[in-house]
Amino acid sequence: MAAKRGPKYVSPALPVPAATPNGPAYGGETGTPAIVPADTAWRDFFTDARLARVIETALANNRDLRVAVANVEQARAQYKVQRADLLPTVAAGGTATYQDQPFSQAGSGRTDIYQAQVGISAWEIDLFGRVRNLSKAAQEQYFASVETRNAAQTSLIAETANAWLVMAADQERLRIARDLESAFGKTLALTRARFDKGVASELEVRQAQTSYDQARSDIAEATTLVAQDQNALNLLAGTTVPAADLPEALPEAGATIDNLPANIASDVLLRRPDIASAEHQLRSANANIGAARAAFFPNISLTAAFGSLSLGLSNLFGSGTDFWSVAPSASVPIFDFGRNQGNLRYAKATYDAMLATYEKSVQTGFREVADALARRGTMTQQMEAQTSLRDSARVAYTLSDARFRSGIDSFLTSLDSQRSLYSAEQTLLATRLTRATNMVELYRAMGGGLK
Repeated sequence: MAAKRGPKYVSPALPVPAATPNGPAYGGETGTPAIVPADTAWRDFFTDARLARVIETALANNRDLRVAVANVEQARAQYKVQRADLLPTVAAGGTATYQDQPFSQAGSGRTDIYQAQVGISAWEIDLFGRVRNLSKAAQEQYFASVETRNAAQTSLIAETANAWLVMAADQERLRIARDLESAFGKTLALTRARFDKGVASELEVRQAQTSYDQARSDIAEATTLVAQDQNALNLLAGTTVPAADLPEALPEAGATIDNLPANIASDVLLRRPDIASAEHQLRSANANIGAARAAFFPNISLTAAFGSLSLGLSNLFGSGTDFWSVAPSASVPIFDFGRNQGNLRYAKATYDAMLATYEKSVQTGFREVADALARRGTMTQQMEAQTSLRDSARVAYTLSDARFRSGIDSFLTSLDSQRSLYSAEQTLLATRLTRATNMVELYRAMGGGLK
């Protein structure tokens, strides 16, 4: 019976700590009850209606996802083919033989022989589980392909969301650059006017020109990035995304819900589709060991037929024309020069490789979740600090500009304040984008996004 079932499968112990890390970088639990990502539909997680429509379009049209779906159908068909070997193939057939013999003492003439039969040809009686284990291996491969497809969908949702958010940030970056170009342009015009009156130096004009030109260059760069972002989004969506669904700026309220858990138990990782796929691959390899072991035992097959035989077509199904035959056969391996032993070693080595792959998938998933949690844990403090920095830079620029126009401070002080404000605006925008994409990554890493 052990050979029939194959080696007993035991789920490997998780090669990671029992829970995600704790510490200053990871923060604590939020006041709002946390959702379970694997049980949360992506439509509930992504709160921006435009982004949700783009994701839905991608799920319907993305070509990579279509390939993953086709791979599932291939694996399903292969499993059905392998499973069919468990049952006998019944076939019907008929023959007609015409003979014309020369004269002899018994006489002469033509003999017509007609035969019709239904039978089983060389059906393997699976006493030792070879066919059953091969069928189990094919079934696990099919399950693995389903999980691989699910992982592709989860990744597509995350990639589409991130591409949409990056475009939103680049749109805002372009707006900031245009605002600063206007401000730097006014400063440049004022400095030139002061230079013409002999109040400002040529150095001040050149410094103002430098800042103005930098803003112009940033506008050109941001314009290119927005166009490239739209191209990337169209590729993910599998079609041209309508202008109404494109972002104009990062949503102030965020594009997702944010009540995800601050830490999780490691066994939650088993619900990630890529890890589930790796375990199905491991189960398949385990079943193949059972099939390889069964090859050491006799192979018993059966050929049988039941039908009718007569010398005339009109009498083919008459009384007394029935016949049957049964021909069991057995093949016992004696000398195969190590073929079966080699196949068994190969199956065991494949299992070891799949075990390592599974464990690496768990470790990779653990790290991705831990990294996302570490990023999230300090995000609030970073956002508060960066917002305060931007606000202070804005006030500093307003004050220094007023003091410069009043002749109290030098032009260089005003220019430095202007540049600091520009840098603070860009850094705050990058921080907001990091916070938004971190929520998407955390949701993906925890196995969400399938519904």
